[in-house]
Amino acid sequence: MEHSEGEIRIYVACLASYNSGIHHGLWIDATQSVEAIHDQISAMLNASQIEDAEEYAIHDYEGFEGVPIFEQQSIESAVEIAAFINKHATLGGKLISYFGDLEEARETISDRYVGECSSLEAFARELTEETTTVPQTLAFYIDYKLMARDLEISDVLSIETGCEQVHVFWNH
Repeated sequence: MEHSEGEIRIYVACLASYNSGIHHGLWIDATQSVEAIHDQISAMLNASQIEDAEEYAIHDYEGFEGVPIFEQQSIESAVEIAAFINKHATLGGKLISYFGDLEEARETISDRYVGECSSLEAFARELTEETTTVPQTLAFYIDYKLMARDLEISDVLSIETGCEQVHVFWNH
């Protein structure tokens, strides 16, 4: 489920240059190590027209699947988010956005992930057929759409990542 829509990157700007009205910064691949990114930031600051430039900020970002990256966000945090999104693509971004917390997103995908299906209704049907023998005479009376709604109210979290791409997680 690797991220493939493009790079996950941050634009880091020299604040001394920015405050002097000079545009000086660098797009950096956020899936690299923290040390590699800090090395690139140091090189960018050393190349600044402003003497002794040492402060930077993240002024833009791409590929983070809707997860906001803030100007003063630590490089360590940006790298952790980028790694999670690189591994889990859109689903990773949607989980972080849903929970507002990378650790909870990690725990959810690691401990409670059920799988992907075409719809929550299809999940309800599959779950029923795997756990119960439904007599043929009653099969046509089962409302899987209603079962799916009830599952979502109390038992599962579903995250849609595309057309007929629904990821299901147990709530507990």
